[in-house]
Amino acid sequence: MLQFYLNNQLIRTAQPAGSTLLDFVRYHQHLKGTKIGCREGDCGACTVLVGEVDAAGETVQYQSMTSCLTPLGNAHGKHVVTVEGINQARGGLTPVQQAIVQEGGSQCGFCTVGFVMSLTGHALSTRPSTEASVRASIDGNICRCTGYKSLERAATQLQEQLQARPAAAPLAWLAEQGYVPRYFADMPGKLQALHSAATAAATGGSETTAPAATSNGIDTQAAVRARILGGGTDLLVQQPEHLRATPVQLLYSQPQLRGIRQEGNTIVLGAATTAQQLLESEVMLAALPQLPRYLKLVSSTPIRQMGTVAGNFINASPIGDLTILFLALGAEIELQNAAGRHRTLPLTELYQGYKQLAKTADEQVTEIRFEAPASTDAFNFEKVSKRTHLDIASVNTAIWLRLEAGVIREARLSAGGVGPTPMLLPRAAESLVGQPATVEALRRAQELAQQEISPISDVRGTEQYKRLLLHQLLEAHFVETGLLTEEQL
Repeated sequence: MLQFYLNNQLIRTAQPAGSTLLDFVRYHQHLKGTKIGCREGDCGACTVLVGEVDAAGETVQYQSMTSCLTPLGNAHGKHVVTVEGINQARGGLTPVQQAIVQEGGSQCGFCTVGFVMSLTGHALSTRPSTEASVRASIDGNICRCTGYKSLERAATQLQEQLQARPAAAPLAWLAEQGYVPRYFADMPGKLQALHSAATAAATGGSETTAPAATSNGIDTQAAVRARILGGGTDLLVQQPEHLRATPVQLLYSQPQLRGIRQEGNTIVLGAATTAQQLLESEVMLAALPQLPRYLKLVSSTPIRQMGTVAGNFINASPIGDLTILFLALGAEIELQNAAGRHRTLPLTELYQGYKQLAKTADEQVTEIRFEAPASTDAFNFEKVSKRTHLDIASVNTAIWLRLEAGVIREARLSAGGVGPTPMLLPRAAESLVGQPATVEALRRAQELAQQEISPISDVRGTEQYKRLLLHQLLEAHFVETGLLTEEQL
């Protein structure tokens, strides 16, 4: 039995955990403000807020999510907010809604709710509101009518209003100003009580809680029988009806599978760590200062808040953005099977062919490890797609170089979209070792890279186009890392 708060109502439901939150909200709770659009996480018309109480039980952290790709089971123990849950009494408008109206940001109105929810989520954030952050909050919402300028003006107006938001106890101010109803103040206590009741029920063997996990966060016996499901951003696009009819093993909210830590020179990620958590991690930002620029090319804010790193690996897409990035970092994964046995596998050895993995059906990823680049190392990630943002790659690539006195001592070069799997290019990388970072060394690597890849023509580009892209992106690596200048090329 799943339990969560939907707006100000406690929900208990036996609906399948693998069904979508969108369908539950619309068809079982009859809250039609949340719209059905693309059902692929692209348009943002179905955006809702999902709040999770912090470890201290004092505050709730809200994130915008596309409900069409949110497994219903991932709402367990959380606060789900639809537009009906923020609307003011007697038909009054919230400041977010009022700003959109004043700037003419709503025409046909279909997308408007998604923009309202994303901007409300931004208002609820504890981070300072800036012009960049308020625009980033709506990067997962598409509008076919307005041309976006009116919505950008509304976002700017909101950002100016939020300058008065106090850093301490902002929720009271937001409720006073009408951004959210006053019942939001009660949610930390309600969610904490819900968690306490669920723990007690689980200890007593009650059937009113979500499936229990073992001490390491994984019910490995159940994993043999059930489909493993993390953020849902891949599987709920590909197999929504199958997941609804199949038992699922939920990983997204397992605390043992989340988080980022550093052990000496090694950075360790829990398998259910999201792309957004990478972006917000001080550990990751210290190791990869350009990570915000890289991840800006990876999906949208709502999807980054849902999609997990291990999910990107196991999807085995030849153009998986996080996979390509972590291949160049030399990452390895830890796998655990149903018997509880662990083994470590270099990420590059996971892929045996198109969508073929070197793992058994009962194995799942528990951790991801890689050595933090040194301050003198060079690292870069590049991606080209039909749209600059919010699109899957035509070709993506990453490079890591260890430099000593201007000479490349070690190198890794990864590329996606140029073969049946995410791949390393060992011959091209090896050709750089022992060489200074010169145009001649780059040209040799480009030549060998062309021999190692086998792109095909498809909807994302012809074979010749993809070869050209990789050639050009290798040059971008050297320019972006400061090893060469555009004039030298």
